[in-house]
Formats: sequence, structure tokens, C-alpha cells
Amino acid sequence: MSFLTTKPLPRRTVLRGLGATLALPMLDAMVPAFSLRARAAAAPVHRFQTFYVPNGMAMEHWLPKTEGAAFELTPILEPLAAYRSQMLVLSGIKANWNYIHAGASGSFLTGTARGGRNEIEIVADVSIDQLLARHFANETQLPSLELSMDVPANAGACTGNLSCVYTHTLSWRSPTQPLPMEWNPRAVFERLFGDSGSTDWKAREARLRQRKSILDSVTDKLASLRRDLGAGDRTKIDEYSDAVRDVERRIDKAEEQSDLELPTLEQPQGAPPVFEDHLALMLDLQLLAFQSDLTRVISFMIGKEQSARPYPQIGVPEAHHPLSHHNDVPEIIAHMSKINRYHTQLFSQYLAKLGATRDGDGSLLDHVTILYGSGISNSTRHSGDNLPLLVVGGGSGTIKGGRHLAYANKPTMANLLVTLMDKMGVPVEKIGGSTGKLPLDTLSGV
Repeated sequence: MSFLTTKPLPRRTVLRGLGATLALPMLDAMVPAFSLRARAAAAPVHRFQTFYVPNGMAMEHWLPKTEGAAFELTPILEPLAAYRSQMLVLSGIKANWNYIHAGASGSFLTGTARGGRNEIEIVADVSIDQLLARHFANETQLPSLELSMDVPANAGACTGNLSCVYTHTLSWRSPTQPLPMEWNPRAVFERLFGDSGSTDWKAREARLRQRKSILDSVTDKLASLRRDLGAGDRTKIDEYSDAVRDVERRIDKAEEQSDLELPTLEQPQGAPPVFEDHLALMLDLQLLAFQSDLTRVISFMIGKEQSARPYPQIGVPEAHHPLSHHNDVPEIIAHMSKINRYHTQLFSQYLAKLGATRDGDGSLLDHVTILYGSGISNSTRHSGDNLPLLVVGGGSGTIKGGRHLAYANKPTMANLLVTLMDKMGVPVEKIGGSTGKLPLDTLSGV
């Protein structure tokens, strides 16, 4: 179910709301209800999103048998048929760190070649979403969003006696600083719009004025306090002042967007108990964050590694993780593939919303690059070879879809991450254990 409703249409199109049956062509005056008027003719921005699915894949029902543009849509990929022209199916790519479930999510965006070796050793590499967040930090109110459908666990051991952070997040700000994934839609809403209770601008404006007044007072007091402190304390005050200035920057950015008309969304009270309702709300918030340019980088886990969520609504009452260890039993693999296909169905509904949302001279789907997939292929073996991966979206003209690219010699996931950074206009020499770029535009025989 969707939680978004639009505001009244502009006056020149209100005839449709009065019951008129005349079908009008698309007019320049029909500005989308959620676009910045000042940016109406501006070039669209390029956004990046990760959509992670856990516990591997029923590869027999995922992997196309043919390469190039003539690839067939396998049972798991069939729900994405409408987006074939904006979809790259990638095969033959291996994980950089393949240590059961920890390495699956732990290396997915970091390309790290190794992680910790016990419960308290936490180490990886900076993830590409956080590299992109640094790049876009001054362009949006929020550098990035890190979201999940599961309550995070940032302590204890979850897999192979390694820290739970590896299975509960994709995002790493530094090699030793994993970022928690937020699962509560109320908290996500407050991060996007504050605790004003609604996306309505008047409520948000009043809250911003109050915060700015508080910050002005804090800034003056910090400057006065700093003069009376020693060198060590002045350093601490400077670090705190940097944090205050970041809040000020976000408020200034919000005020620049004061003419932004948003869909009406009331502040959620928490996570709905039904999985599909919770997911719909989380995806609506992500869509809204992109629409309003509050962020250009989102990492999302539809389930954490080792997720035990059952799916009785599609005829799979067994817990996902135990089911993924199918031991090559066809009947169990068939149930696993139902979950995998259900995930692509839910993903296709999100793509439909992106495609229906106008953005510049196209849609949000035209101007986003989405990395979809898992850090495990054959789940019964925890295999890190031949990962199930898709690159979806128009990529603001940088992605040529409609193909299955099969790579020889087992290039690594980190090489793909380097290429995606290049596509995002933020080139880097190395990500994790990368050895170069992975060709997406030209591949022999495709």
C-alpha cells in the first residue's frame, strides 16, 4: 500500500479535478507537484541506490543461459520484464571477501578483501555509498540514507564468530566505522523532515526557524567559551563547532528548497507489523527522499544476511535462512526461488514508482543507477562465485541496458564498484581489493 498523496494540482490543470472529460496533452504548465520550480529546466542529477537481498539466490532460476541482448527472462527475473531495456544482468563476478554471510554483505559495497577474525575485531573498507555521500555532501541536506527492514544488531557474534555488524549493514564510513541501518520509518521520516509531524512546509519552516535560533545562540557561546580554554579543549570545541556548522548547512539547504511542494505524508508512528506495509512505507520514504533531492545516495537491505523471515503469503512458511541451505534438493530450491522471485516483484513495484515520477526531461528511473543483488550466489554452499547482480536504471545516460554480460576469469565485485563510481562521475583509482575497472559498455561478443 502507498502512503503518498499529492497536493492539489496547479490551477491551469484543475479542470481535471472538476470532472471534465477532455483529455489534455502534457503542457509545460503542468509542473510536477514535487519539483523545484527554480529547477524546472535544469539538468537532472544522478542518484545511486543499492537494493540488497540476503541469503543468496536459487541460481538455477536466476541466471540466463544466453548472453547479450537476446537473453531470456528467467523465472526470478520475469517480474522485471517492463524494465528490461534499463537493466543489465551481470554474471561471472566473484566476491572479494567470501566468508559465509559476513563476507557477503560486508564486502558488497566495500570490496574489502578481508574482515575481522573474531567478534570484537571490526575492519573492512570505505563503502562506495559513503564515498558518494562525501562527494554530494554539500549538494543535499543528507549525504546518504542507510536503511533496512530489520532491527540492527551492532554487538555480539552473528556468523562464524564474527561481529553482527557485518550481517546488518552495507555501509562503512571508514575501515573501522560501520554505519547502522535504520529500520523504523518514523526515525527515517524525522531524519528527512524533522519531528514537525508532516511534510507540510509551514510546519517544517517553523521547526527550522526554532533550530536556527538555537544554533545562533550556541555558536555565539562556543566562540566566547573557546577563548578561555586550553589547546586540547579548543580542539574538542572546534570539532563540536564543525558538527554545528554541518547542521547550519543543512538548515540553509532546506531554506533554499522552501518552494518545494511535496506529497503530503504524515509522520509514521512506527513500523507496521505487516511486512508489505512496512516495506511500502520504507520505499515511499526513499522515493520521497529522491524526489525532493534531500539525498542522492541510498543503501537499502530488504533483509539482513541470515534473515529468518518466512513468507507464508506466497506459500513459503519456512524461514528464509534455513531454507537457503537447500542441499540441492529440487523441491527446496523451488521454495527458495519463490522468495527470490517475490523480492524482484516487490522491487519492480518500486521501479514503477520511480518510472512514474517525472524528473527533468525524464523520470527518476532514468536518472538513477541501482545496484541490485546479493553477496552470495549458491546459498547452500555460501558461494561467492558468480554473484547474482543487476544494474538497473538509466544512469542519467551512462548505462546501456537490455543485456546480459557474462564475464570470464572471475573479475571481482570491487572492480564493478570502481566502474560504478566512474559512472557516477566520481572516479577513483581503487576500491577495496579492486584490480581495475569492469567493462559495462563494451564486452567482447555483446
